[in-house]
Amino acid sequence: MQPLEQLLEQVNQQRVKHIIKLYALDSEETQDVYTCLDALFRRYPPPLIELALVETLVDCWAAVPLPKGLPFISQVRDRLRQWEAQRETEPLLSTLTPQQFHHITGLDPAPIFGLGLVDAGGDRSDPA
Repeated sequence: MQPLEQLLEQVNQQRVKHIIKLYALDSEETQDVYTCLDALFRRYPPPLIELALVETLVDCWAAVPLPKGLPFISQVRDRLRQWEAQRETEPLLSTLTPQQFHHITGLDPAPIFGLGLVDAGGDRSDPA
C-alpha cells in the first residue's frame, strides 16, 4: 500500500473511531469493541462502516438505555451483512441525508455520500 493510501485509510478509520467516542459507544468494553471494529475494517470499507454506525445510532436513539459496547457493534455488523447480501439485487439507500449525517457526526459527509451529492451546505444538490 502506498503512503498516501495508508494515510487515507488511517483518516477513514479515525472518522469511525470519532463516532464511537463521540457517543461513548465503546462503553466499558473498549478493547472488545475495537477488536470487533478491526475485523470490520478488514472486511468492509471504512465509509460503509461509518454509515452503518450512524444509521444504527439513529435507529437506536429511541431505546433507553442506548445500546453500547458489543451489543451496538453487533447491530452494526448485522446491518453491514444485510447490505452485503442485498448489494447484488438492490442499491444501498441511506435513510439519512448528507446534512443529517453532518449534524449527527460533525464530519464532512462527502466521503460517505460522494462529492456530487453534497453541496457547500451539506444538502443533497438539486439536479434542476
